[in-house]
Amino acid sequence: MEKWYLMTAAVLLGLTVRWTVSLNSYSGAGKPPMFGDYEAQRHWQEITFNLPIKQWYFNSSDNNLQYWGLDYPPLTAYHSFLCAYVAKFINPDWIALHTSRGYESQAHKLFMRATVLIADLLIYIPAVVLYCCCLKEISTKKKIASALCILLYPGLILIDYGHFHLGFALWGVLGVSYDWDLLGSLAFCLAVNYKQMELYHSLPFFCFLLGKCFKKGLKGKGLVLLIKLTGTVVASFVLCWLPFFTEREQTLQVLRRLFPVDRGLFEDKVANIWCSFSVFLKIRDILPHHIQIMISFCFTFLSLLPACIKLTLHPSPKGFRFTLVSCALSFFLFSFQVHEKSILLVSLPVCLVLSEIPFMSTWFLLVSTFSMLPLLLKDELLMPSVVTVMAFFIACATSFSIFEKTSEEELQLKCFSTSVRKYFTCFTFLPKIIQHLFLMSVIAMILLTMMTVTLDPPQKLPDLFSVLVCFVSCLHFLFFLVYFNIIIMWDSKNGRSQKKIN
Repeated sequence: MEKWYLMTAAVLLGLTVRWTVSLNSYSGAGKPPMFGDYEAQRHWQEITFNLPIKQWYFNSSDNNLQYWGLDYPPLTAYHSFLCAYVAKFINPDWIALHTSRGYESQAHKLFMRATVLIADLLIYIPAVVLYCCCLKEISTKKKIASALCILLYPGLILIDYGHFHLGFALWGVLGVSYDWDLLGSLAFCLAVNYKQMELYHSLPFFCFLLGKCFKKGLKGKGLVLLIKLTGTVVASFVLCWLPFFTEREQTLQVLRRLFPVDRGLFEDKVANIWCSFSVFLKIRDILPHHIQIMISFCFTFLSLLPACIKLTLHPSPKGFRFTLVSCALSFFLFSFQVHEKSILLVSLPVCLVLSEIPFMSTWFLLVSTFSMLPLLLKDELLMPSVVTVMAFFIACATSFSIFEKTSEEELQLKCFSTSVRKYFTCFTFLPKIIQHLFLMSVIAMILLTMMTVTLDPPQKLPDLFSVLVCFVSCLHFLFFLVYFNIIIMWDSKNGRSQKKIN
């Protein structure tokens, strides 16, 4: 009983922080003519409620796609329609065609914030609580601490409740991790049909489930599972897309809106390799558009291939979680048309391994929030950012004693270090290097934040601080990509050796 009291307290604290952040500014507040993502979410309600479904993704006099045109999959559109239906009963002016553009009021802000809170209460928070309760080999207090730290992660809170961008579900990961494969597949398909960026996680799901089928045997239970999974995926996509399958052009138009390759290699100041490298070489100006797409595809595919092969050959829940991190990070660093908020797709699986590698997970989650600093400052969310980051760091440091969890074993680098020591016997200093890198990292992030807030950039370099934030963050993410891949590769080797011993 005490466990549920403490878990309820953790959830209430997470909700309190969310609602407190929601009292602050939001994306594009009072900034016509385009405003921001808040207006985009409101505008989709206006469009889906007032126009026939066949016109939702098409440009017209009533639906100017240059003004926050709908560019997410059907489930986002259906959700917008549902919210619009509620908005109509409260105040029809909020979704009136044309005249509601740029609508801002305290009552409407309260309504929009409530839509996010309700979505969290119904989908995200229950998944977090259930996932943490199902964690094995840790105490009840650690399970509650994990839930608290995940719910206090500042990146999701600041974007969902500050900037304004609806979150994503965790049920797919939860399902396939605990052998509820059909439920997990259905949940993940719904997630993809809500936000196409969930494709960052698609290969780990595919490889893990395929590996399970291979393990069961494709001439027996494995084949049955494969058929069931295929049927679940096909049925869920058909149901979501059914209104848009009536005409070929309808389907193609939705796909064009979902994958706008004409927008370019990257968007704004994103902490990936292409934006950071463009400081030295303007790739977007030098290479043809189709070559940029090919290069980004090759880099992305090659960087995630080893982890995916390992997961297919040796499927395990732990391998699945870490491959989710690795693949999502590969997509963020190397794929085409990445937004700075996409780092949240990496942060979600990192939250899931918080109890396994608390020191490195906390470090990554701090960096991921820092990488969005230009976006958060643009939306006047400096104070909420500082407070939530400090609260999250204190929660992680006290709950997991992260500074005591830096040995080779606790960093899950024991097998890697042992392998290296076969050739370099003096290789015993890795934990100390990581501790020093963490200290340097925190100092750099604090200094860059203070410089960005207090100093004016040179007139010739107006984006100096934003570029520095992106470049420093990108270096961090490359380091973490190597780290997570080392865990994946050497853990697989350890798994095989254990089997031989047994």
